[in-house]
Amino acid sequence: MIKHKQAFLIAAMAITLTGLLTNCTNPSKKTTKSPNGLESKAVTNEENTPEPTTLQPVDTAKYNKTLIYLANGDTTGRWPVKKQPYPLPGAILPFKRIVAFYGNLYSKRMGILGQLPPKELLAKLDVEVANWEKADPKTPVQPALHYIAVVASGTKGKDGKFRTRMPDKQIDSVLTIAKMRKHMIVFLDIQVGWSRIEDELPRLEKYLKLPYVHLGIDAEFSMKNGKRPSTSIGTFDASDVNYCSNYLAKLVRENHLPPKVFIVHRFTQRMITNYRNIKLHPEVQVVMNMDGWGEPSLKKGTYYFFIYKEPVQFTGFKLFYINDLKKAPNHMMTPAEILKLKPGPVYIQYQ
Repeated sequence: MIKHKQAFLIAAMAITLTGLLTNCTNPSKKTTKSPNGLESKAVTNEENTPEPTTLQPVDTAKYNKTLIYLANGDTTGRWPVKKQPYPLPGAILPFKRIVAFYGNLYSKRMGILGQLPPKELLAKLDVEVANWEKADPKTPVQPALHYIAVVASGTKGKDGKFRTRMPDKQIDSVLTIAKMRKHMIVFLDIQVGWSRIEDELPRLEKYLKLPYVHLGIDAEFSMKNGKRPSTSIGTFDASDVNYCSNYLAKLVRENHLPPKVFIVHRFTQRMITNYRNIKLHPEVQVVMNMDGWGEPSLKKGTYYFFIYKEPVQFTGFKLFYINDLKKAPNHMMTPAEILKLKPGPVYIQYQ
């Protein structure tokens, strides 16, 4: 029986690593003009900020109860994650499930966020939010936009880093779109290429000081092996994740912000190394996001091996409107199907 399980694990990992679950971002492709047509303006801490309220301390009993609910009957002891700190007041997770649209305004190939004009985009997001509310009435839904603010590139660029930093006016445009819905939140995502997270994250600090802006990092395009992005799968270590968490925690403390949600994309073993060394903070809520495409059985297998079996804090699940339909049974998983996973993801991303 043990040999059978080992063989199954090796085979499943081999399938995953050989190619099926790759991010649909294609940095080498020519991008298209932004479809939003919005006039951006300088961002201030006042814009899109909820009406002043006193953030209430976290209800720890409700927090614990919600974590057990999300564990979905897991009996292995992995979930809920033990010895995690209670978050500071104003925490989104686990009290709400975030449903986000992902992409880049310059490209229709990188996700739904760049494919539709704002009103159509938000109307489609409203539909997905309603679907999740119907599938899990116990968990309110927090809508979000997840924007790739630093994009891995197929060419070196002037500084030889194989990444392109999006101009502030484009980031401002995303925040402007977000303001079209009350209390929408925004994620800024970083694909470092040959750069380092230490060189990219601080450039986004003025945005991350806003209470409704959060962070994502994509290990797939962290090319520490010296290869060009998209020719192999990159990697981050726990030390990279901890750098980001420490940075965010400091911002939260110094600026009296609610906790930041921090998305870490993953779909292979090597994408995140030394996961046991990842540190948790009351100021930051870490989500390990299953960021891969393919048929449902493969996506569930990837979630099991690389998210479920290596617990950090919270989990996420990514859905692809196009790529998930490429192979039989040509089916994108539904909220009801995803809610059967152990643990239940609290972050859902549509690309």
